[in-house]
Amino acid sequence: MALTTISGREFNQDVSGAKRAADGGPVIITDRGEPAYVLLRHDEYQRLAGGGPNILELLDFPEIAEIDFEPPKLGEGIFRAADFS
Repeated sequence: MALTTISGREFNQDVSGAKRAADGGPVIITDRGEPAYVLLRHDEYQRLAGGGPNILELLDFPEIAEIDFEPPKLGEGIFRAADFS
């Protein structure tokens, strides 16, 4: 995966070139010599952002009703005395 760095001015003058560069990896866009933005392909962004299902989608599975889950209540064996021996 190639990392490309371009200035904000270069980005404004050649957006298509920046998009082509993003096909090969992230493009760092600088502002006054400092990294300011990153251009990524959307699929790469989704992968990095964890584009998987959220908790609501996971709980909406029909098979979820078949899972036995009894969380322990406070005070019922959750806490133990520390063993300092």
